[in-house]
Amino acid sequence: MNYILQTITKSYVMAKMEVTKLLHDPTELITRAVQPILWLGIFGEALSKVRAIPTGNYTYLQFITPGILTQSVVFVAIFYGLSVIWERDTGILQKILVTPTPRLALVWGKMISAGVRGLAQAIIIFIFAFILRVNLNMTWISIIGVIIIVMLGASFFTGLSMIIASIVKTRERFMGIGQVITLPLFFASNAIYPIAIMPEWLQIVAKVNPLSYMVDGLRALIVSGNLASLPADIFILAIVTFFISLLSAYMYPKVVI
Repeated sequence: MNYILQTITKSYVMAKMEVTKLLHDPTELITRAVQPILWLGIFGEALSKVRAIPTGNYTYLQFITPGILTQSVVFVAIFYGLSVIWERDTGILQKILVTPTPRLALVWGKMISAGVRGLAQAIIIFIFAFILRVNLNMTWISIIGVIIIVMLGASFFTGLSMIIASIVKTRERFMGIGQVITLPLFFASNAIYPIAIMPEWLQIVAKVNPLSYMVDGLRALIVSGNLASLPADIFILAIVTFFISLLSAYMYPKVVI
């Protein structure tokens, strides 16, 4: 019981420290906001005119907004391992690891911080979607649901990035592997087109892709309003996030080896 309480307390401290860095230098949020704005403003608008992708009773901009939000959160989280490599190179990580702080708290702290960054990206995307007059279902329930899914999704991909950082020893290699992982996951999901129009082998990949469950949950919350599959989406994200946090905590000390 004492270990659990200490882990939760230390996680909050680590997350607060990471968020403080963001508040002191918010330029990263501004630069990362460019990509989703371009996806919505150019790619989304262009395909809305073509109407080549079946999206049911919704416009393509409505359909793609949850996908672009997911993409933005994933891109923020997956490169979180860069900070781990930077901390190792500067000696900060070695100092943290010799403290009595539970390794799981170090991982959860970074996961929470990535979730906060993801929520900041969500606010930017929603504001831009409002400017483009994208009709989204914004209620208190949908807002709470978005917060939960963004936090879980950001946490999962942060944990994945920390595992990569434990294996890869240079920032250049990490960047390359990060791109190799994120782009296939993005295109092998339901972010920019329905799973139904994919070839059969890609449908199988999409159904085991955590990113698909993020998109599905967000789309249910802010577009369709059909929440039948939402509990399953959140449950799957919570399970995979928990297990990857345990694996990340196990791998984390290996960063300094």
